[in-house]
This record gives sequence, structure tokens and C-alpha cells, in this order.
Amino acid sequence: MNTLPKHDWQPSRPDTQTQGLNRPMAWIGVMLLAMLVAVGLARWSGLDPRTPDAAVQWQRDLQFTDLPSGDIAVLDHRTGQKVAVFSGEQGFLRSTLRALARERQRESLGKEAPFLLIGRADGRLTLQDPSTGQRIDLESFGPSNAAVFASLRLAGHKAP
Repeated sequence: MNTLPKHDWQPSRPDTQTQGLNRPMAWIGVMLLAMLVAVGLARWSGLDPRTPDAAVQWQRDLQFTDLPSGDIAVLDHRTGQKVAVFSGEQGFLRSTLRALARERQRESLGKEAPFLLIGRADGRLTLQDPSTGQRIDLESFGPSNAAVFASLRLAGHKAP
């Protein structure tokens, strides 16, 4: 025999406040799912969202070496001539080179291969490691950081 009152056996009906929230939440869920499907299809189809690189205007093969004093020497790989020396902290330069060197170390490659500093027709700069295929688009870090590497374009060349 059941001793509970009859109204406790009836299913409870949702509040009108929570019922009003369910519909917008469902639409948000549907929209998020649609975006995930769209991104998945774009990636699966091979769509590349990057803009194509502009033509190479100039290129310089450079080697970077740490000096005992803590400075960084920059050598022109073709001539072997020291073209610049960076003293002090040089945070952006060091972190950029460290990122590329870490990839070389991960792949057990030596330090002998040069890095390519590439200037493009649209004014963008790229530092590329041909031995690993890694590249850093320097303009992404702002004009003052890109200027550190831009100064290496003509460094060590004699003025006419």
C-alpha cells in the first residue's frame, strides 16, 4: 500500500524561467556544432588560410654564434665575414634563434647550416631554417622587433 500523497507521484513540470532558457541554449549548442563541422571540413579539404608569400626580393645566408662574452656574432655564410655583433640582452633576437635551434636539436642536426633571412617584395621579412623547414615571419612581432633582423640586410657591406 502506498502512503505517499498522490501529487508526489506526478512528474514535476519545469519552471517557466528554466523553460525559457532551454531554447537559446539549444541554439547556441547548434551554432557551436555547426562551426566545428565547418572548421573540420575546411581543414579536411586542405584549405590553407595563410596568404601566399610575395616574391623574394633579397636573401642573405647568416650564421649566428654565441661569443664567450655572451654577445651574439652574425656571420655571412658565403664569405665567412663577421657582419654584426649584438650585445646585451637582445630578447627578441635570442628567443627567435633559440626557437629555431631547439627544432634543430630535436631533429639531431648540427649548427653549421645557415639560416636564411628573406626580404619579400611586399616588405615582409622571414627567417627560415632550410634544414628543418621551420620559418618565422618576423613582421608578426611588430616593426621594432622586425627591425632587429632588417638591419642585417646590408650589415657588413661596404658603402659605395
